[in-house]
Amino acid sequence: MTNTSKSSRIELVDALRGFAILCIILIHNMERYEFNFNLQDFPQWLKLLDAKVLFCGYFLFGGKAYAIFALLFGFSFFMQHQAQHKLGNDYRLRFLWRMFILLIFGFINTAFYQGDILTMYAILGLVLIPVCNLSNKAILTIAVILMAQPVEWFRFFYAYLHPQYVPTPNASVAYYEQIAAYMNNGNFIDYVVGNVTLGKAASLLWSWENGRFMQAPALFLLGFLIGRIKLFNIDNSNLLFWKKVLSVAIICFVPLYFLGMFLPNFIQRPALLNPLSVTIGSWTNFSFMTIWVALFVLLFQKQRIQKLLINLVPIGKMGLTSYIFQSVVGSTIYYKYGFGLYKYTGAATALFIGIALFLLNVAFCKWWLKTHQQGPLEKIWHQLTFLKFSSSTN
Repeated sequence: MTNTSKSSRIELVDALRGFAILCIILIHNMERYEFNFNLQDFPQWLKLLDAKVLFCGYFLFGGKAYAIFALLFGFSFFMQHQAQHKLGNDYRLRFLWRMFILLIFGFINTAFYQGDILTMYAILGLVLIPVCNLSNKAILTIAVILMAQPVEWFRFFYAYLHPQYVPTPNASVAYYEQIAAYMNNGNFIDYVVGNVTLGKAASLLWSWENGRFMQAPALFLLGFLIGRIKLFNIDNSNLLFWKKVLSVAIICFVPLYFLGMFLPNFIQRPALLNPLSVTIGSWTNFSFMTIWVALFVLLFQKQRIQKLLINLVPIGKMGLTSYIFQSVVGSTIYYKYGFGLYKYTGAATALFIGIALFLLNVAFCKWWLKTHQQGPLEKIWHQLTFLKFSSSTN
């Protein structure tokens, strides 16, 4: 097998990003964009169906779609950094500015959906600036250390050495309780103000409490390495690599999953259980995410399957636009200021709404890209990134 062309590699990455968008849309809809509401009047069989659908959604996509997105975030940084390096430019300061723009996009997205991840990416993505010129070994070492969840291990051993220590409740809990007030009774302005203040604080605190502040930068660095080592350039050796990765990921996932499931049976003390649960959960999600990525890369080489997966390219190419689009439309569908379907939809019904929303998103992306090279928000982001800051003299 000969090396794939650059365009084929980018198609693979765009399709994989499109797959991550699909997973994000489905899980967000099944959660009704984090609108927690018990459907009291639904028949028992439908409640049981909703519970099973939601369980499957979390099992397949929860923590995995975000991880794929993070991995490709690091890959995209490598591509941009490499392109600017070939032109003789130092991309690092430009990337810092680019992350500031992403932070603004993140707050715009947060106004509609408080579970936004763009702001966290904009902040944690800065880790790529000081490490991008390090050796592969150094970058991999840093990624492994971060993925090991050192903060959680510190918490675990501190609690182990101090038997009387009782941790304080997660700070995000109090914020989510306040969020419920405007989610249930507020108007659109209440939602916007609440989301960008209470909601943003809750989301970032939850990410910290659940190990995302360690895992996300690790994934950025691994994505950067994938780009540098050219693991998405599919030749025979790389295909063998991804087959090995798939096997190892499956072998790791199974015991980690069951360990996380049964851990509370062996450790009852929260001060010890919580950091271990976060760590094992992080590793479990990483293992399953790796299964998804390796499987996707391998299936993309099968012509019949590739013809199907290639339909994900447009939505992946417009990843930023698609991500914010699903937040705006999805929140309008479920929240009180919109159609208020949170009252009438469980996870099963919302799954079909999510599929419809995804197909609508794909149709829009295909239509847009017929006459444009980039999505509307990608175009704005690109133009703002490469603004020239120069002072003119008389």
